[in-house]
Amino acid sequence: MLAPTWIGSIIVATFLWLTQNGGNSPKTMPITFLHTADWQLGKPFASVTDADKRSVLTQERVNAIGEIGAVARQAGAAFIVVAGDVFDTPTASKKWVSAACGAIGKIGLPVFAIPGNHDHGGPGCLWGQDFFLNERESLAPNFKILLSPEPVDIGEAILLPCPLLRRHESRDPTSWLREIDETVSAPFGNKPRIAIAHGSVQGFESAIESEDGHSGVANLIDADRIPAGLADYIALGDWHGTKQITARAWYSGTPEIDRFPKGPTNEPGNVLVVSLDRGSAPEVRVERTSRLRWRSIDFTFSNDSDVEELESKIRQITGDEVGRDLIQLSLSGSLGIEATSRLEAMLETWSARFLRVKQIGGYGVAPTDDEIQALTRRAGDPLIARVASILISELSQGGDASLAANAALRQLHAAIKSLTPPTQ
Repeated sequence: MLAPTWIGSIIVATFLWLTQNGGNSPKTMPITFLHTADWQLGKPFASVTDADKRSVLTQERVNAIGEIGAVARQAGAAFIVVAGDVFDTPTASKKWVSAACGAIGKIGLPVFAIPGNHDHGGPGCLWGQDFFLNERESLAPNFKILLSPEPVDIGEAILLPCPLLRRHESRDPTSWLREIDETVSAPFGNKPRIAIAHGSVQGFESAIESEDGHSGVANLIDADRIPAGLADYIALGDWHGTKQITARAWYSGTPEIDRFPKGPTNEPGNVLVVSLDRGSAPEVRVERTSRLRWRSIDFTFSNDSDVEELESKIRQITGDEVGRDLIQLSLSGSLGIEATSRLEAMLETWSARFLRVKQIGGYGVAPTDDEIQALTRRAGDPLIARVASILISELSQGGDASLAANAALRQLHAAIKSLTPPTQ
């Protein structure tokens, strides 16, 4: 006797479901979350000499948390993952702890972070201090720091944190993931699994340079040895540029740029919006969050009119904005005395207008033919002509003598120009 039609339908549906799902628990819906890292709140920016401008730079790092929250909400993210270095130091001041908790609390979404090399965990660390715990409870109950290398079920996903408990770990911080067997991972079901780690990825470590200039084998991560079936996405921190390492492993980079670019492949100032489903390749979208603009400009002077060309280039890049740009100028070539004075006036203006102007390299002073004649062919002033001739010959000698001759010659030129009556 045939089973009733509705029973047969159930049997068929169950068979199809088991075939497609291998008898496992049903697949969950894809989730969207935000991947960020390397906030380094409280970074001192000691190379910026102006105290007010340093304050702007440090505050912008806190402001970036608000930008991160806005991107997360717009993307419909369920939560935010911070892959290390919330703070710039393991002894962050109470000011920055309060600022961080206040900003994180306003995001309104769960925020999960691991300690990195700058704010590493371990006994006596910041993360266990009463002040932090009280501020987090009061201002940011949505913020959780993951201090143990063990799976964390957050409902929508399984987090696999790889926290740094000291600044430099000789062992791969993700090595514990290779020890998870099927009996441990079975309860994870079909929830997406996200590994979170901070360090240099093997094969890419030669490009990694940490904030203190360290580049070596400490905190070295072998992403290829993380079992493919265990982690659907590997959220990395330490490299300050956005970088894809494998199909499932990414560096998000720092959300607020904090240094001059190091090559065309270094893309800082972003966060990553990740859409993820169990067993599928992640979909990753890069979103810009940085407000500050760090620019590196190479420029060679071939004639005096190039000063105006440089001015036009700077204006084209920065517009008329004040207090948002940091400019690194690599200048070469040579200029006449008058053009050098015009350039120095421009540099003075830029230093006031921008957060920082860093000049590297150097350009020479090469008086034009007209300037040489005006200085050395002075029948009525033979002493001035003689001094000018000596200074001009010193310019080509290099070293301190050339620098001194440069300054003296320009002063002499300015003095003569001030004494020369204007042409009617």
